[in-house]
Amino acid sequence: QVQLVESGGGLVQAGDSLRLSCAASGRISSSTVIGWVRQAPGKEREFVAAITWSLGSTEYTDSVKRRCTISRDTAKNTVYLQMNSLKPEDTAVYYCAARSADESEYSYWGQGTQVAVSS
Repeated sequence: QVQLVESGGGLVQAGDSLRLSCAASGRISSSTVIGWVRQAPGKEREFVAAITWSLGSTEYTDSVKRRCTISRDTAKNTVYLQMNSLKPEDTAVYYCAARSADESEYSYWGQGTQVAVSS
């Protein structure tokens, strides 16, 4: 089991920055992948970014690639999503999720943190 707790969301203006945090606990291993997935009102969940726990290899969806950075602090068991130049279309609930590297679907999910970007 892996437990995930997100924080850092809020209401910001377009162009602002936010840093989301995901505190992970439980069975975190070298094969764990931690990702951020967002869901806007009335839309399906959308992959945002992911990072491998061991090597820190990263992956991003094209719409955030130049504006977001995912990182992890293994000493604190925390994954961060730094989001810059926020746009109204970034408004969503952001979920932290975990899976094993040999799985394609995320098995563990946090409760989500709301990000709202006003124009």
